[in-house]
Amino acid sequence: MFGGPPEPMADPVAPEVSASTWRRRFGVLTAAATLVLIFIGGLVTSTGSGLAVPDWPLSYGMLMPPMVGGIFYEHGHRMAAAGVGLLSLVLAFWTWRCESRAWVRRLAWLALGAVIVQGALGGLTVLFLLPTAISVAHACLAQTFLCLLILLAYATSREWQAGSRGIEDRAGVRPAAVLATAVVYAQLLIGALMRHLGAGLAIPDFPLAFGRLVPLTWSAGVAVHFAHRVGAVLVLIAIIRLAVRAGRSREPRLARFATALAAIALLQLGLGAATVLAQKAVLPTTAHVATGAAVLGGAWLLTLRAHRLLRTSPQPFPERQPLARTVAAA
Repeated sequence: MFGGPPEPMADPVAPEVSASTWRRRFGVLTAAATLVLIFIGGLVTSTGSGLAVPDWPLSYGMLMPPMVGGIFYEHGHRMAAAGVGLLSLVLAFWTWRCESRAWVRRLAWLALGAVIVQGALGGLTVLFLLPTAISVAHACLAQTFLCLLILLAYATSREWQAGSRGIEDRAGVRPAAVLATAVVYAQLLIGALMRHLGAGLAIPDFPLAFGRLVPLTWSAGVAVHFAHRVGAVLVLIAIIRLAVRAGRSREPRLARFATALAAIALLQLGLGAATVLAQKAVLPTTAHVATGAAVLGGAWLLTLRAHRLLRTSPQPFPERQPLARTVAAA
């Protein structure tokens, strides 16, 4: 009983890998649920239901009001937000219990804090009757929260854990990805400002603006709307540039991903045109909002992958010329 050989211990790696895989899948689920939540939030704005429920945190003093009219969209948005908050809470505690890297644990708590602030901004949006500044901040924080979740999920992926392959970034994929992500985020900020200023049809025709390339008459709404159109062109240029550079790299995974991202960006441009031509019909307008978030998430993930899979190509220093030769040349 006491002198026999010890039983062989179970492989300590397999449970850890399995737990990490399930946690990564849960993180992907939370990010996907956030994308759905952004779509539902877009429905609230597209249907003009932002004040269909005038109180907060309850809805007409109830946890579950009659789901009719605009209440269906507004209270449905609150229910979906509560679901994403719960998923974020579980993910934060799961990461805290199982993750050995301190920065990943802090990232999980940061994501949880972001969703709490996001919920508070949503409540303030209602209580202060849809002020533009708070509404735009609410929209932009949703995009930031999505990016935090994408980083959290990718940090637990096999690709991340495998480490860098050491391929030099001779094509400049990494800076191109950073630039594309920044341009997309700025474009989403302008789009949020346009939506909450009610300037979605400030320029009612497309592709021209009042029949011209540049409007003759200007107002705040026209300026924001036109800036959003210019931003759409810049986004497309930045992503196509990124796709070309990724295609020139020696990493096919980045090339395929960048090509798919360029296709989504083209779809987004078409949805923007459909939004104007259909006079802000609910479906194309809301799809435009959600696809914009998908473009941002894709550009951000491509940035993370490029920095993980590629390394900066060293810049060669100019050869030193002998002093005698330099003097002779002078």
